[in-house]
Amino acid sequence: MISTTVQSRAHVSRQAIKLARSANHALVGSPLGLRLTCLSAAQQRQIIASPRLFSTTPRNNLKDFFPAKDTPHIQTTKAAWPHHGYTMEEMVAVEPAHRQPRNFSDWAAWKIVRFARFWMDKATGMGRDQQVDKKNPTTSVVAEKPLTEAQWLIRFVFLESIAGVPGMVGGMLRHLSSLRRMKRDNGWIETLLEESYNERMHLLTFMKMCEPGWFMKLMIIGAQGVFFNALFITYLLHPRIVHRFVGYLEEEAVHTYTRALREIDDGHLPKWADPKFEIPDIAVQYWNMPEGNRTMKDLILYIRADEAGHRGVNHTLGNLNQKEDPNPFVSTFKDREVPKPALKATGYERSDVI
Repeated sequence: MISTTVQSRAHVSRQAIKLARSANHALVGSPLGLRLTCLSAAQQRQIIASPRLFSTTPRNNLKDFFPAKDTPHIQTTKAAWPHHGYTMEEMVAVEPAHRQPRNFSDWAAWKIVRFARFWMDKATGMGRDQQVDKKNPTTSVVAEKPLTEAQWLIRFVFLESIAGVPGMVGGMLRHLSSLRRMKRDNGWIETLLEESYNERMHLLTFMKMCEPGWFMKLMIIGAQGVFFNALFITYLLHPRIVHRFVGYLEEEAVHTYTRALREIDDGHLPKWADPKFEIPDIAVQYWNMPEGNRTMKDLILYIRADEAGHRGVNHTLGNLNQKEDPNPFVSTFKDREVPKPALKATGYERSDVI
């Protein structure tokens, strides 16, 4: 009996090794250790219990990476910040843009983002022929060679895993400052925390489609540790730089998702262009996505619109008096409508909103 079990396991192991080797040749464009198993919701439900390629996590665990807690009385838990939604016209109108640095702090924030982008390209295995025009890195979306679905998901997961940090750091420090000074914060805290929550929902959505291997998890832990502490110290000393940094970071995010949309339209990502590809239920519920608009392209349109909003908000907040000015995006104006940050890529000047 023991001998039979050992032989069976050895046979399964040999099969797994063969499968891994064949998949490795097929996915040679992906960096070792960062590869992801990328599946539609329908494929996840049909998946068998066997070791998953390029990951330390068994494949059967991917069926529901973070299942809802089943309790005797609670049925569901709604989102703390329900999404306000977009029209299709608003989502399609979003375009990549860049705010030119106007002083040293702007320049420093921009260079830090470019430095991070360089190493992200290296870590995620982006070849030179897959890179866009370096003279216009946040507006050009054309490259000689497209990325694969797996490469895109690697970038999405890594980007969203750190994009949710700045809002939490800023909201936390402004909350503590409000307590110390015994003054109102005038709307900044809620916007920053909601931004952080929104970025986390992006990550949770992509985590329903794939799961990173151990190497990428270590990268995320390291990046988050460095990122959080650096932002914490910088926000204490110079919060304006942090908001400008986030504005530039969101420019990169809008560029990333715009390029992905273009490659879907051009037919370079056939899995995502397939109308039968099912997006996760968590995305449908969070964005209240209507029937007939639940494709992968629709999902990326929603996420890109979110990033465009964060881009405009943070560039605007970077232009304001950090201690005294109210948050214009949650204020009621005397003679005009509330500003729409997604439509103002470079942010509103202080004279326009205060």
